[in-house]
Amino acid sequence: MSTALTTETTQKAAASAGRADGTAAAVRLDHVHKAFGRPGRAVQHVLEDITLDVRPGEFVCLLGASGCGKSTLLNLVAGLDKPSTGTIEVPGKRPALMFQEHALFPWLTAGKNIELALRLRGVPRADRRPRTERLLELVRLGGAYGKRVHELSGGMRQRVALARALAQDSSVLLMDEPFAALDAITRDVLHDELTRIWSETGVSILFVTHNVREAVRLAQRVILLSSRPGRVVREWTVDIPQPRRIEDAAVADLSVEITEELRGEIRRHGKH
Repeated sequence: MSTALTTETTQKAAASAGRADGTAAAVRLDHVHKAFGRPGRAVQHVLEDITLDVRPGEFVCLLGASGCGKSTLLNLVAGLDKPSTGTIEVPGKRPALMFQEHALFPWLTAGKNIELALRLRGVPRADRRPRTERLLELVRLGGAYGKRVHELSGGMRQRVALARALAQDSSVLLMDEPFAALDAITRDVLHDELTRIWSETGVSILFVTHNVREAVRLAQRVILLSSRPGRVVREWTVDIPQPRRIEDAAVADLSVEITEELRGEIRRHGKH
């Protein structure tokens, strides 16, 4: 049910082949390295030689142990930081970024939180309300325009945060463990909703998670990063048809395979 590229060398060769045929990329990372520290002080190497393409309309999950650099990589793609070496290309508008916490302004209503993103884009005032209403309908929160943040459940807040990210009208959506703090049932519902929205909008998604089953449940490709410094060590193309369920046998089987690889990376890191 899956095609696994078993080594970093194979992964890079495949990426190079894709570039040679002129295939467009929504996100392109070329030999990206990121280190923190100053000369004369201890330097922390967080990411090393990351080469990765995300195709237009593709859903890619980044998976790895805590501290492997997943969130750092997302921040680099978002333009919040710069790589130490290597290049990152994101043609078109700046990517939209959705965090683990909803980061909504509590003094604004759900609708006004979304309208803020539209205003920052320069959308005329007369157009903001109708666009916001459409986005709320898209995330199945029709009628919630006037709701305050404290009146919304955790899942509803994340839906508003997703609508606000979509309001940026970017072709690339970056998601940093957006459902990690939610209960299992709410998370499963939002998996369905995200899959539907991705299908309807055609946006490219780069999604960070610690949850192996979540990655297999959602993604077309799962990328495994090594423990620090983070390197691409293996990837899986997920051939399981959508819609998928977290409890599907095929999802469970591939999750077991990926989990074993992840545990191996954690064990190797623990020996250093």
